[in-house]
Amino acid sequence: MRQTLQFNHTLLAHARPVMEYLFEQVRESQNVVVLADGQGTLIHTLGDAPFLERAERVALSNGASWQEQHRGTNAIGTALAESRGVEIHGGEHFLAQHEFLTCAASPIVSFNGKLLGILDISGDARAGHPHTLALVNTAARMIENQLLLSECKRQLRVHLHAQLEGIGSVAEGIVVLSDTGCLIGANRAGLALLQLQPNQLGRTYWSSVADVRLEDLLSAHRRGSQLPLSIHLRSGRMLFARAQLGEAVAPRRPHMPEVETITAVVDALSRLDTGDAQWRSAADKARRVLNKPIPILIEGESGVGKEFFARAIHDSSQRSGGPFVAINCAAIPESLIEAELFGYAAGAFTGARAQGSPGLLRQAHGGTLFLDEIGDMPLPMQTRLLRVLQERSVSPLGGGASVAVDFALVCATHSRLRAASDTGAFRGDLFYRINGLLLRLPPLRERSDLVTLTAKLLREYNPGGTVVLADEVLAKMQRYRWPGNLRQLASVLRTASAMLAIHERSIGWAHLPDDIAEDLMATNAPEANIAKKQKVKPAPPPEDIKAPHNLGQQARLLVQQALQASGGNVSQAARALGISRQTLYKKLKQT
Repeated sequence: MRQTLQFNHTLLAHARPVMEYLFEQVRESQNVVVLADGQGTLIHTLGDAPFLERAERVALSNGASWQEQHRGTNAIGTALAESRGVEIHGGEHFLAQHEFLTCAASPIVSFNGKLLGILDISGDARAGHPHTLALVNTAARMIENQLLLSECKRQLRVHLHAQLEGIGSVAEGIVVLSDTGCLIGANRAGLALLQLQPNQLGRTYWSSVADVRLEDLLSAHRRGSQLPLSIHLRSGRMLFARAQLGEAVAPRRPHMPEVETITAVVDALSRLDTGDAQWRSAADKARRVLNKPIPILIEGESGVGKEFFARAIHDSSQRSGGPFVAINCAAIPESLIEAELFGYAAGAFTGARAQGSPGLLRQAHGGTLFLDEIGDMPLPMQTRLLRVLQERSVSPLGGGASVAVDFALVCATHSRLRAASDTGAFRGDLFYRINGLLLRLPPLRERSDLVTLTAKLLREYNPGGTVVLADEVLAKMQRYRWPGNLRQLASVLRTASAMLAIHERSIGWAHLPDDIAEDLMATNAPEANIAKKQKVKPAPPPEDIKAPHNLGQQARLLVQQALQASGGNVSQAARALGISRQTLYKKLKQT
């Protein structure tokens, strides 16, 4: 028992004050307040003397085990088994000797989802109260919150609630974040508000659940503002949130604001996140290998933002203070690429600079080397690069001692390097050296966040005020295939913004370049575009549907055709018809 109490010292320390408060609420009503550890062993009890003696006669006392395997169905053991609050009344107990009891128990869970113990109120079955379980549940949450604040006082926390006044109350949600913005802990209210399960802790990032950057929350905290900010979850729900910096993330130097010490490594990737699931999946995978000796290979069509993504990886890592050296292997002439990459000694060749050159690989020392379009690197250079990656040293052209280099490696290509290595167009051993983690960035036509992405770019290009796209233009853009991807979209929006008159705030057809306006106007209708994306032809109307004779029949026919064209996808069908899902459901009920 002494060992059990020592092991549960922290739980006891935070539970005792709450138990004493709880007991004051039920004093003189024939009750006992009980705390059990995570194994179902009772470690602390408070109760009215007469009833406490009666409870002890049935082993409701310190040191006894109330696991279901020892006592059968009972509130403590069943709450332990089911990890939820339960109430067991009278004859619902397995053992007849416990039938005089009515018991309500609630689990106490740690910030990382571990079951720590059970809080219970047991009383006379003849005097049970319908609100006892709610009272125990609330008390258990109080203990959990105090444990979280104690255990995570050195971490960054975000406090959440659906109402402004709920921040700081027992009902608030609390999430704990690592210095990379990963959610590493939460109370149960926090998990519920963010619609997460305990097993998602440690692999979910703030940027994937909310639209407000962590940097903005931290900036408000640094300014001393106690007013929470409103945030929107990816589900669309609005909450209020306030950041709380822990002791470990206080500024190391007086002149460095605390926000710099943490947000420098938090938001580089999240700043690029506009909600697409495929993009976010790639970013989450990249975060998991940050600061580890694992090279990253990014595949994606030209213009999808591979270099932006690579730079964000660098800025999110511990090497962010070092150089980021980007090299486009397809842009350097083959005759110069060796000298550019590996450097050269003085007088190594005709036209060489008198002082020589260290080369781009050496310039990346201490930072990140980004090799864009590495699939276009000549085979002889692939051999030399492989040697550098193996030996981690560079030998300049024209002689000279080898120089050690240390850099993180990120490569990118628009082609499938595995296929190229199979045919010998790319060295297989180099492919496996650079392919520690393969990430594929989606083309713009496959992304679900074009509206958000467009709004973000328009804010960048029009800092003086809000600029939007005309509805018809936006609708066409959503159906356009964007062969130039993000690069093309950015160019179109930048040009259109420049074409706006001073008083104009809406981009229409007249503001677009003529070629893109023609392409957009020629974009297929929604049904055809959806069918093309699914590689199937739009299904014809069923033969047994007669030609519509009135407006109602015509509407029903259009609904059925849209559903057939979308393969039964209600959201796609609603978009194709230009109506909401709710309206479509109403139409379906009428058919």
